[in-house]
Amino acid sequence: MIGLRRIGPDEFTLRLDAVLRVYTEAMNPPADQVAGRRLIMGNHATHPAFTCLFAELSDGTPVGIAYGFHGVPGQWWHDVVRRALAEKHGEGSARGWLGDALELAEIHVHPDYQGKGIGRAMITGMCAGRLERTAVLSTRDQPTAARHLYRSVGFVDLLTQFVFPGGHERYAILGTVLPLDG
Repeated sequence: MIGLRRIGPDEFTLRLDAVLRVYTEAMNPPADQVAGRRLIMGNHATHPAFTCLFAELSDGTPVGIAYGFHGVPGQWWHDVVRRALAEKHGEGSARGWLGDALELAEIHVHPDYQGKGIGRAMITGMCAGRLERTAVLSTRDQPTAARHLYRSVGFVDLLTQFVFPGGHERYAILGTVLPLDG
């Protein structure tokens, strides 16, 4: 049996090793990037209105993680994406999508547990009851199961073929108006 459990920034920080295990299994990043992800994730826990959901086995082992926070100017992802949205669609669009947004920073399910509705439950759980006007995220700009899932819960493409500064991989920036439909 897999259950969802909301945790706060303190437990998240204490359980970063478990968070990184799920992230590493789901994303298979180059080994030299894991230490950097650990620092980034730890910093995310200090952002305003941070919240996290663990999808856990009955023994408390996480098999899925999702977390996010209220995006504000001065956060790297927020600033980079806001600039790109303003350049492509105008300042009004950037303000509309990012001016009051839940930024879903990470959503990952261990490969052994994918395709069982865990990702959908975590996304809807993360968005439920949030006071922000929108939710935004980035994902690889490929026809992945994750991209299909995001679209199926109401996310739309805001930017495609987007490359973050210093990167090379192409991403899609997606957004939806809250609350989620259905």
